[in-house]
Amino acid sequence: MSREHVVLLDEAGDVVGTALKAGVHHARTPLHLAFSCYVFDGRRLLLTQRAASKVTWPAVWTNTVCGHPALGEHLEQAVARRAEDELGLAVRDVRLVLPAFRYRAVMDDGVVENEMCPVFVARADADPEPSPDEVDDWTWVDWDEVVAGVLSGERDVSPWCVEQVTALFALGAGPSEWPTASVDTLPPGARPENHPEVVATP
Repeated sequence: MSREHVVLLDEAGDVVGTALKAGVHHARTPLHLAFSCYVFDGRRLLLTQRAASKVTWPAVWTNTVCGHPALGEHLEQAVARRAEDELGLAVRDVRLVLPAFRYRAVMDDGVVENEMCPVFVARADADPEPSPDEVDDWTWVDWDEVVAGVLSGERDVSPWCVEQVTALFALGAGPSEWPTASVDTLPPGARPENHPEVVATP
């Protein structure tokens, strides 16, 4: 059984504890810290289909990789770790672009996702070799095609991906135009220097 934990946050974005990832998602999912990353090869975005065995949004297409940083872990390190673990993919040029992104979404069965979820962009020079426990399928798609499909509703993706693509498009036409955000604009709990040395796990 996985012993991975997530970092719990209050409404101000400060750390209030940790919880086992395996039990944190339910009808009253507490606010917690996550990240999303959009990995590009030139103008092409790597889209992934979540494994059908996942608790939240199984078999749904979404952005390249999402995850939860550990207590004391820098978000850029968490992005690289998760890309390697989930996709067998080495990423480079990891940049913060949407530091304050937050969303809440509810599945048809009532399970809630509730995250402060800074968004990153990165580069990759190879195709993924995904873990079957995490990803069922993947494809490279031109960014303009992604934007057109998501904004029109013709491309069915996760609810957070819809909101993120909309926000990214507002930053500029493509990743080369998106400004790098300062880490100072992250929620306090997303910066390891603000993490307490010991946090009780419920």
